[in-house]
Amino acid sequence: MVRLVPLFLAFWAILGFSTSWAKISEATETCLSCHESVTPGIVADWKKSVHAQILPGDILSKKYNVQVPKKFAGVVVGCAECHTQNHGAHKDTFDHNGFKVHKVVTPRDCATCHPHEVAQYQKNKMSHAYNNLLGNPVYHGLVEASLGPQSFKEGKLIYEKTSNLTKADACLHCHGTKVEVKGKVVRDTDFGEMEFVDLAGWPNNGVGRINPDGSMGSCTSCHPRHGFSIEVARKPYTCSECHKGPDVPGYKVYMVSKHGNIFSSKNHEWNFKPNNWTVGKDFTAPTCAACHISQLVDADGNIIVKRTHQMNDRLAWRIFGLIYAHPQPKDPDTTKIKNKAGLPLPTELTGEPVEGYLISKEEMAKRRATMKKVCLACHAEDWVEGHFAKLDKSIETTNKQTLAATLILLEAWNAGVAKGLPSSIFDEAIEKMWVEQWLFYANSTRYASAMAGADYGAFANGRWYLNKNLQQMLDWLGFLKAAKKAQ
Repeated sequence: MVRLVPLFLAFWAILGFSTSWAKISEATETCLSCHESVTPGIVADWKKSVHAQILPGDILSKKYNVQVPKKFAGVVVGCAECHTQNHGAHKDTFDHNGFKVHKVVTPRDCATCHPHEVAQYQKNKMSHAYNNLLGNPVYHGLVEASLGPQSFKEGKLIYEKTSNLTKADACLHCHGTKVEVKGKVVRDTDFGEMEFVDLAGWPNNGVGRINPDGSMGSCTSCHPRHGFSIEVARKPYTCSECHKGPDVPGYKVYMVSKHGNIFSSKNHEWNFKPNNWTVGKDFTAPTCAACHISQLVDADGNIIVKRTHQMNDRLAWRIFGLIYAHPQPKDPDTTKIKNKAGLPLPTELTGEPVEGYLISKEEMAKRRATMKKVCLACHAEDWVEGHFAKLDKSIETTNKQTLAATLILLEAWNAGVAKGLPSSIFDEAIEKMWVEQWLFYANSTRYASAMAGADYGAFANGRWYLNKNLQQMLDWLGFLKAAKKAQ
């Protein structure tokens, strides 16, 4: 009879009936009684999730030695378990049908059952993505010069202040917004007038979102609510939301690589759900998650690499986002970094790494060795060594091409044909060419080498454009000097 109970519960749930007497808390049952009609998509998504199917005490406490609070251990993770816990710490908490509810479920809430994952994520630059962007004057200038708007007055382009809504719809969509309480708002609902909390910076799922409880990050960036699927997180489409543009072309490079080709052809045969992802059995080519996050095992269950939510655990180099490729920062809060010129950059303008803020050569070697374990699960050692040799050469040559562009720009500043520091370094034509050199073309070339999508690094925003852009910068410098001399 005991063995029949789980089968009976599963059958009961498939039919759509409540199993509150065994699994669902009374508070969540109350939520479902209304939301099954108000937000049926949300409820349907949750019902198919792992959260709705298992008891945290059975899985996390017994299998993973996570001490789940007693009140959560014996019920499934439902609406109330996420949206009412820690309500005292949430500035977005409001009274709702007898409950103190908050809209924004945060990593601090998720840490109740997933403490290790959240702790790792907090060491990740992604969790600091909002502050690393807007807390850095250099980036701030780039954001303003990129998003606009501009107006044309008296023969000049005037940069106007960028709206917060525009930032939220552009850079901060991925980096994360700062979610703050504006006040309360009354809305007319199917159940009459109800009062809700009114939020600024919402909605947002950005990786470095600043939450109303003071925490940073958003688990739903990769595990979309309310299914929180490991399968979704393991597919490259999830990463493509923020890694597709010319500054971070991870998805485009992956899809033209051999790995992406195999994924596109065979992923319907793969099993994306096991916690221990078996190489060769569950999947036959890596996705983003296989290389950077998932715990991989061999056919005998031996661990190849451990799971991590610190996304740079297997990365020696930081190959995108800044002027030169450089070793990974020691601290996820990159606003602490200052070069000799006092700029918040991990390299000098001429490319030398800033000592003290970046990981050591020994740490770089350790992280690369971990990444190589992923590669060696499918490739011979000479193949893997050859791959990383090409990547190292790409880093060397793209940094050299960026240095050439920087020297041209410095000459323009020194000659007085471009303003440069301390004013914006992103608003003149030759400065925009310089930005494209490292932000688009160097980044694309390095991504292509790192992810075995070589064709993307040749003519598609790659080496051709690195060289073409250099020539255009030099020609433009000549035009500017000639114009100044003529005056």
